[in-house]
Amino acid sequence: MKKRKILSILLAVCLLAGILTPMALAVEDAPELSARQALLVDLDSGQVYYSQGADERAYPASLTKIMTILLALEAVDRGDLNLKDEITAGDDCMEGLDEESSSAGIVPGEIMTLENYLYCAMISSANEACNVIASAVAGSITDFVALMNQRAQELGCTGTHFVNPHGMPSEEHYTTANDLRLITEEALKHDLFFAMSNTLSKTIPATNKSEARTLQNTNGLINPDSIIYPGYLYEGAAGIKTGHTSAAGYCLISTAERNGIRLLCIVLGAGEGTKANGTAEYKNFTDSIHLYDWLFNNYSTQTLVSSSELLCDVPVQFGSDADRVTAHAREDLTAVLPNDAVLEEFERTLTVYSERDNDPLKAPVEAGDILGEIAVSKDGVEYGKVPIVASYGVELSHIAFLRQGLMRFFSRPIVLGILIVIFAVIVLYIVLMVRYNRRQRQRELEARRKRQQQQQARERAAMRREYEDWRTGRK
Repeated sequence: MKKRKILSILLAVCLLAGILTPMALAVEDAPELSARQALLVDLDSGQVYYSQGADERAYPASLTKIMTILLALEAVDRGDLNLKDEITAGDDCMEGLDEESSSAGIVPGEIMTLENYLYCAMISSANEACNVIASAVAGSITDFVALMNQRAQELGCTGTHFVNPHGMPSEEHYTTANDLRLITEEALKHDLFFAMSNTLSKTIPATNKSEARTLQNTNGLINPDSIIYPGYLYEGAAGIKTGHTSAAGYCLISTAERNGIRLLCIVLGAGEGTKANGTAEYKNFTDSIHLYDWLFNNYSTQTLVSSSELLCDVPVQFGSDADRVTAHAREDLTAVLPNDAVLEEFERTLTVYSERDNDPLKAPVEAGDILGEIAVSKDGVEYGKVPIVASYGVELSHIAFLRQGLMRFFSRPIVLGILIVIFAVIVLYIVLMVRYNRRQRQRELEARRKRQQQQQARERAAMRREYEDWRTGRK
């Protein structure tokens, strides 16, 4: 009875463990957002983890300034401008703005460096600073807007059209989350862009029109002292830009990193609510935080191919100590995957270059030489590829190399043709020599026969003479 009871308990424990194990591994559903468009992307691999209306048109508001700053930094890279260039704000610096425009208090005739205008545009989201930058880069705001649209097409944007450099509302001023991703990833190639977007405060020195002013970053994810959007500080967040108009809603592009996972999050058209304490809730921040938490809690970096794993043997020609070499991945191939991912379901594609190109691998081979590549995919999505390399070296056998070289030389059609001709000439020469020798022997035999006949004739003649002499003498 006691045994039966213990057995029942053990069975129940095993059953419970079987039920609970998949629950522990189960990945939570993606969060519901207030945003009309959203995108969550891996900055390293480009993998998209979350997409909602990412190709739908949206008003970008101040996210427009990412393109404006990108074009200015590219002009600096070309040498057209210098960050220390002193630029005077023109009369057109207030073009297209109204009283509600975000501003750094810049006025026509004010002089400051290009670098400080860029900080005003990025940190304070100053619309007038964008107009000044536009004129400095292209000569006029109109020409700069044309340059913005041209650059967007070059980057592969298919749903973007700009009409100003700052993002004030217009029906003809629109973009998509996917296009903003392309623009932002290009801007992130510039270290200064990321540094500016991640600057919490910046003091602009006094100018000819203003005393020194201190700019405060409006991004609540990174600025614990944010006046406009407090209470959203997020561990691992960095950059990039906030945006808001009544038409665009609340927008935010940001990055976050944890455990080696680097993410780019784009939220457009988010709403506004009220927190439990009665203060305003800005859902561009809460939506971003929910997306980051969802991924960091349910995804992790997993090894698809280990560099210590021996993948294949590759045949080697002319090796002195081996006729094949073992290959392994040059480094671990990893991917950020759901915690419940079954790695056995991923497909490996191993490509050995010598086999693919029908060009056998030849010694000498050095340890670490690239021999091919291995790619890993699932359901048509490739999760990465990595070179495969020789695990050890293979020395060259000079004798084998020479033998193979001779065989290769004599197997060439032209060489074979020459050898055939030479052989034919030799055979012909032998045949001719045999025929010549045979004729010579025949001539010698004929000559010998004639000599013998002549000798015999002389001997007969001599015998006749002797006989005649004998007969005559007898008479």
